[in-house]
Amino acid sequence: MQSELIVLSHLRWDWVWQRPQQLVSRLGKAPARKTWFVEEPLTPLGGATENRLNSTEVDGLTRVWLEIPEQGRHVGFFDEVMPDYVEQLPQLIGEPEGERVVWIYTPLALEAALALNPTTLVYDVMDDLAAFKNAAPELLVRQRQALRKADVVFAGGKSLHRSVVKQGREDAHLIPSGVSTEHYAAAARAADPDRSKPTAGYVGVLDERLDLDLVADLAAELPDWEIRMIGPVCKIDATDLPQAANITYLGQQAYEDLPHLMAEFDVALMPFALNESTKSISPTKTLEYLASGLPVVSTRVPDVVADFGGVVDLRDDAGGFAAACRQLRGRAGKPASAELNRLMRRHHWDRIAALMEKLAFTPEGARLESAAAEATA
Repeated sequence: MQSELIVLSHLRWDWVWQRPQQLVSRLGKAPARKTWFVEEPLTPLGGATENRLNSTEVDGLTRVWLEIPEQGRHVGFFDEVMPDYVEQLPQLIGEPEGERVVWIYTPLALEAALALNPTTLVYDVMDDLAAFKNAAPELLVRQRQALRKADVVFAGGKSLHRSVVKQGREDAHLIPSGVSTEHYAAAARAADPDRSKPTAGYVGVLDERLDLDLVADLAAELPDWEIRMIGPVCKIDATDLPQAANITYLGQQAYEDLPHLMAEFDVALMPFALNESTKSISPTKTLEYLASGLPVVSTRVPDVVADFGGVVDLRDDAGGFAAACRQLRGRAGKPASAELNRLMRRHHWDRIAALMEKLAFTPEGARLESAAAEATA
């Protein structure tokens, strides 16, 4: 009998390759499983005269989004478009003919998820979206509703898990994000510690979670280094990005190209601001940097301190970052320690996806048994 996986995500399939894409690309490979990836609305290049669902087949799944007339602003899974998803999604996908797992990444999609009559509703809490810049005011209420309605709740980091448990989901599963070690191994193999101009780099979204003053001050502290920033600008104005002769912005790059770009780093940076939007983050890039054979310098983000304090250099300001960069130069591409290799094996996306599949695609009794096994793993 065919099973279905229907994912409703605030991130588009072809955007920065993150937790949803890593998991869905694996979960969707199961035999006799139809996979749908439902995205927020967009306005097509040719415009639109009405709100209408469109879809395309890509990477073994069906991408779905609502085409809308130009709004002049971002329109997510908000109340103004939710009736269109609630009406049109069931018409497109049809009634369940077997196991139907509906998996949400934003609580704003809850109403559309329930309209699909899931046999299992999964809420994968990968971020505290209510703490992000320009967050919808209804996010807090919808999150509480989603936590009550979900059959299975995952949390992508320790801080998020504590928050979810405090909101009444003591049965939530702590499932941190992982890494495809083989994907990033190319960076470790290609690392060249003898380059004349050292490079410190960041890979990820450029948004309000970054301490832009720290980046600017670091460039001033290291005038003989290049500070390379790779990733799309989101929720902030590009004019707010610090400018200096030794800061380079490369924009969004394809996931398959990242290892080769990172091979040009001497040191990897995580210059996160310590604010409301970062108190619960558990950055996936930590493992990706380490799998690339790069030494890492980070501010004291709580989950980074808790999970990677022994393998990441923690600093508080630009002076500390600069000193760490100088000290760590020449270590890129060095063989990983036994401790780090164990960490990578434990956090491989294949292992994580297999565990989450057991918890989501099984009857409730078996789910409880898997949870018990998870707790002792």
